[in-house]
Amino acid sequence: MPRKPSSADDSNRLTGTQSIERALTLLREIAAHNRGGSRLLDLATRTGLQRPTVHRMLKCLAAESMVQQDPDTHRYFLGPMVFELGLTATPRFNLREICHPALTRIAEATGDTVFLTQRSGLDSVCLDRREGTFPIKTFTLEIGMRRPLGVGTGSLAILSALPEEEIQKVVAANTGRLPEYGLNPGALFTLVKRSQKLGYAMREVPGLAGVRSVGQALRNQSGIAFAALSVSTITSRMSDKRAIEIAQLLKGESRQIERQLVSGAEHR
Repeated sequence: MPRKPSSADDSNRLTGTQSIERALTLLREIAAHNRGGSRLLDLATRTGLQRPTVHRMLKCLAAESMVQQDPDTHRYFLGPMVFELGLTATPRFNLREICHPALTRIAEATGDTVFLTQRSGLDSVCLDRREGTFPIKTFTLEIGMRRPLGVGTGSLAILSALPEEEIQKVVAANTGRLPEYGLNPGALFTLVKRSQKLGYAMREVPGLAGVRSVGQALRNQSGIAFAALSVSTITSRMSDKRAIEIAQLLKGESRQIERQLVSGAEHR
């Protein structure tokens, strides 16, 4: 006769689920700061977890090559297994492949740097970028860089195109993380309202003086924003008039990508 689940079984399941959630939280935080790495104290502060808990989980993740620690700086970075898993997932989620021609066309047409950003829960992740021919490059995002949704112009375009209730939930959940990027909920809501009025996102790039960016959301078959195309360049090249022209270019490319996504889904 099968054994009935006990309260201890329920507790173990809860503990196991909690451990997975904490591990994923750590991986997201490490990914968000992967360029410079994260110290143990940084991770504990940003996640709200106790230092012994963070240290224990990092050891487990390192043992599986999900993270690695620099022996000199003692900072943590994503490990090779994350890269391997990403490569395995690419054929299933081929947004980069679909958008590649569009990014190339936009970079050639504008001469500036083009970015592809995708939503990932409460965050956005830079999936790809293309450089234009203009000699002054504006690498505002590294591929794989993760930031709170609404930080950065492509990310702002996604957030602004979401239903109002969803926007409220995202901003509320990210409130504690926004100051790191020079934002607060009020300022972010102002940017969202402005983007909705314009029909595209446009702002000065946070943390980079003299850089301006324009972004346009991509929508799935249900009309929900899930990704964005954006162009960044020095402010002197991005007048309001040129920003409108680039926004129209991004809109045209976005609609073409959306049609490709629908066509691809119909043939699967």
